[in-house]
Amino acid sequence: MRKALRYLFSLLLLLASLGVYITNRLMFLKKKDDEEIFIREKEAGHFHPDEYDALPKREVFIASSFGYTLKAVLVEPYETNQYVIIAHGVTQSKTNSLKYMNLFLARGFNAVIYDHRRHGESGGKTTSYGFYEKFDLKSVVDWLKEEKGDDLFLGIHGESMGAATLLLYAGMLEDGADFYVADCPYSDFGEQLAYRIKEEVKTLPPRLLLPIASLFLRIRDKYSLNDISPISVIKNIEKPILFIHSREDDFILPYMTEALFEQKKGPKKLYMAETGFHAQSYSQNREEYEKVLDEFLEEFVFV
Repeated sequence: MRKALRYLFSLLLLLASLGVYITNRLMFLKKKDDEEIFIREKEAGHFHPDEYDALPKREVFIASSFGYTLKAVLVEPYETNQYVIIAHGVTQSKTNSLKYMNLFLARGFNAVIYDHRRHGESGGKTTSYGFYEKFDLKSVVDWLKEEKGDDLFLGIHGESMGAATLLLYAGMLEDGADFYVADCPYSDFGEQLAYRIKEEVKTLPPRLLLPIASLFLRIRDKYSLNDISPISVIKNIEKPILFIHSREDDFILPYMTEALFEQKKGPKKLYMAETGFHAQSYSQNREEYEKVLDEFLEEFVFV
């Protein structure tokens, strides 16, 4: 009896250790240094400091509904009601959003770039891969609408986790923008995590680790993997969506975007770039990316 209890205790201790380890890796994923992102974007030709410094803009601090502050920059070179909000990917910051901001500035939009919780200059203790981030995106949207009035014409662009976040925001909270651009989102975070575990932790099967991860996320951060599933809510989004992915992406596999596109009802467009790894569709296919964006805006947005 004592031997069985010792075995059970050892098993529970092992499972608890695994749960804490996995959720630590998820909740406190190492972020990229903002200076590193700055240098990378500058060297890639995405960021020109003199041009950025010359833009009419102001820093703003937006209250999250969870008690911390979101750092944002409101860029307004035009007297227009057309605005776009840019949501960056995990480990990145609003500096990574500048290339997409410039795309929309060139098309007559003003823009808001901001740091997700626990990223850049924003508060927040954990990364939640879209669960809490979708509420923060709503806070940014609400702030902008209150600031600019009821006739605001709004788009939201997101990359990777930012793309999943905007889909969760639109599908679970409110379809509050006039259009969306989702660049390389995951369709279901549990499925994405299973794939990454299979690729990176070859000694343990995902079917063992996922229930443990989900349980400990529920205990430690008050949500589960099932709560981060854009594909489960995509049918709720009525506004137009441009889906973008690269066929060479081996971090978030392109079939996830294809599945989201298939499930989306109403106006939609899909662009599968032939070259570029994860979140590199624009960097590796700039002319085609811009052409597809213009076609989407002309066909579904400015009609």
